[in-house]
Amino acid sequence: MGDSRSVRARTAKQRLLDPVLYALLRGAITPVHLADPPVALHAARALGRRFARMPFNRKRVDRADERLTVAMPDLDAAQRRELVLNAYEHLAMLGVELAIAPRLITEDAWTETVELGDIRPAMRSLMSDGPTVLITGHCGNWEILGYTMAMLGYRMHALYRPLDLKPADNWVRQTRSRRGLYLLDKFGAMHQLPKLMQQGESAGFVADQNAGDRGLHVPYFGRLASSYKSIALLAAQHNATVMVGQARRLTAASGEQRSVRYRIELQDIFGPDDWAGQPDPMFYITARYRRGLEQLVRSAPEQYLWMHRIWKSRPRHERLNKPFPEPLKDKLRSLPWMTEDELAALIDRSDRDRAMLAELGVQQMP
Repeated sequence: MGDSRSVRARTAKQRLLDPVLYALLRGAITPVHLADPPVALHAARALGRRFARMPFNRKRVDRADERLTVAMPDLDAAQRRELVLNAYEHLAMLGVELAIAPRLITEDAWTETVELGDIRPAMRSLMSDGPTVLITGHCGNWEILGYTMAMLGYRMHALYRPLDLKPADNWVRQTRSRRGLYLLDKFGAMHQLPKLMQQGESAGFVADQNAGDRGLHVPYFGRLASSYKSIALLAAQHNATVMVGQARRLTAASGEQRSVRYRIELQDIFGPDDWAGQPDPMFYITARYRRGLEQLVRSAPEQYLWMHRIWKSRPRHERLNKPFPEPLKDKLRSLPWMTEDELAALIDRSDRDRAMLAELGVQQMP
C-alpha cells in the first residue's frame, strides 16, 4: 500500500513538474531556433568537444578509444582520440538537428538540405505492396533519414525510446507524424509491427545497439556483437525487403559547418531470395545487415557514437569459458562474404575475449 501511494505521489509530482521542465527546455533551445542552422551546429560542435574533454568524461573517452582499437586497429593513438572527440561533436550536433529538423525538411525546402544518393532500388521497394524494413545505426543522422523518407511520401513506422519528459515526447511525436513518420514505443512495438507488416507498411530500426546475452551474436568489426533477433524474425516471417542506409552529414573540405546538408545513402538491399537457401536465415539476415552497418560506419567514422558499449554482452561460449562452437563456425562459414582469414581472425578475437572474461571473473565486457 505504501509503495502504491509513493508511486501515485511521484506521478502527481511529475505531472506538475513536467510543464515547467518543458518550458525551461524550450527556452533553452530558443537560441538554436533564432540562430542560422550552420551557426547553431558550429556552436554545438565546439560544446561537444569541450564536454568530451571534461575530467569526469575521461573513463568514457578511454573506453571509446578502446573500441576504436578493436574496430580500426590501423589508426594510431592520435587518430583514435580525434575520432572519439568527433563522436562527441556529432552527438551535440544531433541534439541541434533534432530541434530544427521540422523546419529544414519541408515539401518546399528539403532539397536545400538533403541530397539523394543512388536510392532507386529502395524507392522501387517502398512503392511496392510488400513490407520493407529500413535499418540504420547510430551513424550519421537517423532522425533526418526517417523524416526525409516519410516526407517524400513513404510512410514509416520507427521504433524509439519515449522521452522521459512527457510534453517533449508529445512534441517529437506530433512534429514527426505530420510528415508521415510514426514513432512506436519500443517496449510494445513488437506486438504492433506484425500487423503493420501484413498491411505492407514500412518499419525503421536503429539496429546497432547491444541486445543482451540472449541476442544473436554476429560479426561486427571483426568481433562478435549481440544483435536483436526480432528484426530478422520480422523480416523472414513477412518476406520483407531489408534496406540498410544512413543520412550522412556533409561538411566543407575544411571541416567547417558552412551549410546544413545531408546525403541519404543506401548501402545494401536484399530480400527473401537472398536468404532462401541459407541454413539459418535469421543468422544470415542479422549478419548481413550488421555488415552493411559496419560499411556505413567505415565511410564516416567521425559520425558514429563510439561511446556505445557495442560489444558489452558476450556469447555463451565466452561467458562459460568454452571453446568456439563448431555449429557457430559452420554458420559463419556459410556466409557468402566470409573468408577463411576473416573467420580465423574472428575466432582468435573470441578466444581472447573468453580469456579476458575468465581472468576478470565477469560475464560481460566492462
